[in-house]
Amino acid sequence: MGQDIGEQAISFLRCLEAHDFAGCRAMCTGGATVWQNDGQGARTIDATLQRFEAFAVDADTLRYDVIRQFRNTNEVLQQQVLHLSAADGSESEVHAAVCFRFEDDGLIDRIEEYIYEVPKAKTP
Repeated sequence: MGQDIGEQAISFLRCLEAHDFAGCRAMCTGGATVWQNDGQGARTIDATLQRFEAFAVDADTLRYDVIRQFRNTNEVLQQQVLHLSAADGSESEVHAAVCFRFEDDGLIDRIEEYIYEVPKAKTP
């Protein structure tokens, strides 16, 4: 693998922040899947990125903070917070534990994400 997989996982988040969904897709295998704790089961990376793109259109800003990161040979487990702000002034945070699984070629093959949204009170 070329880039460190921990850095690769963070690069994936930076592409999401920049709305570079083609860049995200390029970091994944053809058959990559994403599982979230929403009861819907695993989705393809393409379906997940389409969903995220529709979600992100309402956000003025989105920024990921990686709190902790653990790595082994082909997996990265990280605790992260997505900070969102909308045009109406509302803000929220999406807390998550995410596991990225990589293939030997350095591409992401599976993402598992446990998320919890925390609304923030509007500031006067």
